[in-house]
Order: sequence, then structure tokens, then C-alpha cells
Amino acid sequence: MEPRISMITLGVADLGCSIEFYENGLMLPRYDCLSEDVAFFQLSGSWLGLYGRKALAEDATVSSVGSGFPGFTLAYNVTSDKAVDRVLEEASSAGGEVVKPGQKVFWGGYSGYFKDPDGFLWEVAHNPHFWIGPLPRES
Repeated sequence: MEPRISMITLGVADLGCSIEFYENGLMLPRYDCLSEDVAFFQLSGSWLGLYGRKALAEDATVSSVGSGFPGFTLAYNVTSDKAVDRVLEEASSAGGEVVKPGQKVFWGGYSGYFKDPDGFLWEVAHNPHFWIGPLPRES
């Protein structure tokens, strides 16, 4: 197996609401596909998929019932503390909920968290010790 993640697919409660959040709120580039039951967003080096929670659970042959912390977070790394705060504000303005404002953290960086409309946690982080991800575009 090659060391990569090709796509992260989130099982969402309201596909239209989630599309609005990611496409128009966070300005992720949406792939034009023929199906109204799924949405794809091109990221740098991978893809984000949105699919109905029940349908995704059925596809994986598991129960769609469950709540609370799912045991993972998604991360978006940026190039500065100021960029962390800017992305958290963008998420909030788009309808997300900032659950931890940007702040200095124990590992020597700066990060905060927001929830998307389905409660998926995104960490927005600046790691001054090493760059995680493709070459940065923002300042």
C-alpha cells in the first residue's frame, strides 16, 4: 500500500447544507458530477466527498446510528497563526461552529477547531516546526 489518502468521504445529514458550507462558505472547488446524491471537492493531493450518512453507512454495511466524538478529526495546516484565525472566522461565517479559538498549543504551534454542519471536527493549525502538506499558497 502506498502512503496516501486519496479521498475522505463524510456521511452527512443534509447534503445540500453541507455542499453550501464547503462550496460557498469555505470556497472549496467542487467537481461537477452527474449525481445529485454525492458531492466531490478537489483538494491539494486528495478529494473530499460528501454523501448521505445513511447511504454511506449502508454502503459500508454498518449502522448509521451513533453520536458523540467519532474518534478522529480532519486537519487543515496553514502557514501562520494569523491564517489559523482567518480560516476559523471563514468557517464561522459559513455556518460552522468554532469550538476552540486559535491559541498557542502544548506542541509549540498554534491551532483551533471548528465543527462543520454535521459536527465533524476540523483542526486548523500552524506548525512552525515542519510543514505538513503540499507547498503553501497562503501567507
